[in-house]
Amino acid sequence: MTDLLPDLRQLRAFVAVADEGSFTLAAKKLFLTQSAISHSMKALEDSLGCRLLDRLGKKTVLTEEGEVFLKRCRRVLGELEDAGRELDGLKRWGQGRIRIGAPHSLCQFLLPTVLREFRDCFPRCEPSIEAGDTSTLLERIDEHELDLVLGLLPRGGSGEGYRPIFRDRMTFAVSPMHPWAETGRIDHDEMARVQFIIYARATETHRLIEEHFEKLGVRTRPPLVLGDMEAIKGMAKIGLGVGIVAPWVAKREFDDGSLIAIPIEGEPIEREWGLFHNTDRKLSLIEETFAGIAEIVGRDLGGSEG
Repeated sequence: MTDLLPDLRQLRAFVAVADEGSFTLAAKKLFLTQSAISHSMKALEDSLGCRLLDRLGKKTVLTEEGEVFLKRCRRVLGELEDAGRELDGLKRWGQGRIRIGAPHSLCQFLLPTVLREFRDCFPRCEPSIEAGDTSTLLERIDEHELDLVLGLLPRGGSGEGYRPIFRDRMTFAVSPMHPWAETGRIDHDEMARVQFIIYARATETHRLIEEHFEKLGVRTRPPLVLGDMEAIKGMAKIGLGVGIVAPWVAKREFDDGSLIAIPIEGEPIEREWGLFHNTDRKLSLIEETFAGIAEIVGRDLGGSEG
């Protein structure tokens, strides 16, 4: 066998001869001349170094080698047809996929609305969502395992491959029976004794909270760290501590009065949320549309801090 691989025309001609059992019928099927089919088959056999076809009278049959080769040809041509259909589908409006990473809080409070609007634009697109910390998700973007990541802007993390979505400002969340709720103000002497409840250590939010208390000169108790926003709100509701949350996370509770929002005094704890993507390529139409919808929904979400 030579180093030259058969071309697709030869493979298609061979399969047509095998299916039709005739050079003449294969030529008609492929809209070619019989001599073209004959030439292709001879070149294919020369390339492979074996006979693939035998003529028995007017009938053309496969040799043993031809039977083996036919199975491979059908598989190759089938894969190419599938690839063509998939590529054709990607060209159509709304077809394709998008792989998104986001923290659990955005998966709960932002993405449902974004995905509802997104599906109206691309009903046949298949989004996949992965929840996790922003830093971990950004590593998956670098490895091309995610297309987009919604997350907090880390310190010094802006630039190419990032676009801002919305900003928010943290607030204290307390039980209606908490003294701060009754007076509407914070007793600074009590701040050192209060049990604060925060979401996860080693996050950008935790760093911002620590910096805030350092600037105030307040040495707080070690915070109660929970990995779930619902748990933070639940603990604050029954008076087991003071939650530090974004207003959009506890909007329902602030509205129904089961939690009271107390503004954080001094320099506010502000955060910026944005959308990250790999800079190795341009965003597709699907990704650009998702980003635009996320920006619109995010502005509404950030505006809920009131």
